Amino acid sequence: MIKTKGILHVTIPVSDLARSRAFYTDILGLEFVAQVPKENPHFVFLKSGADYVILGRDTSRGRFSDIIHHAFMVDGDAYDATLAELKAKGVDVFREDQRDEGIFTGRSAYFHDPDNNALEVIHLTNRAKG
Repeated sequence: MIKTKGILHVTIPVSDLARSRAFYTDILGLEFVAQVPKENPHFVFLKSGADYVILGRDTSRGRFSDIIHHAFMVDGDAYDATLAELKAKGVDVFREDQRDEGIFTGRSAYFHDPDNNALEVIHLTNRAKG
């Protein structure tokens, strides 16, 4: 059996790299790392803490189900401010949850990026060991 050590990155398909880079850096606060290639890029590499997010230019796909989503952790004392900032910047939060049971517990909010990819911010209070 292969034993993986963790996730290196997630790749999110987007139709407009510049617009999506602005969304993920200006609204979600991810750190810009690089774009590849430098001229007429196909990928933008970003960092969230120790994890990498790659925005990949893809104009061929339709909207996915909201079941497929990417979650970003925020500190508990920053959760309310994060939610307020999303709303202040015109981001439509379509669902808010308080999960007290399950693998991941805590307060979370769901919204879409400019390409309708579903995203989540969560104040993670517990991660089940398994």
